[in-house]
Amino acid sequence: MLPPSAGIEGILTHILASVQDAGASACPPVVVGVGIGGTMESCALLAKRQLLRPLGERAAREDVAAIEQEALRRINQIGIGPMGLGGNTTALAVHAAVEPTHIAGLPLAVNIQCHACRHASCEV
Repeated sequence: MLPPSAGIEGILTHILASVQDAGASACPPVVVGVGIGGTMESCALLAKRQLLRPLGERAAREDVAAIEQEALRRINQIGIGPMGLGGNTTALAVHAAVEPTHIAGLPLAVNIQCHACRHASCEV
């Protein structure tokens, strides 16, 4: 939970810190799911759901897409790289989504998934 005054810069700082803390243990290159807003419970679920979006699909809202793009840029600059061996591809994508929340808090959840995350869908 961040203070509302943290703003977008606080969100980006927390996302970057989460990826740095996970380091090579997260099996990079990773996909990062980010939930912003709602309650802490719904925020965590929102972050998890973002991992199931098609790789590289941008958020429909331009402000959220800008957060995704900037977070991806910053993550790839830290140099963890594939398998933690260094390089400029630490993350393949950052997928974020937002929900309305109470003005007194800024719930933020970051979920980091190994590059091997696979999913499929079908229509019945």
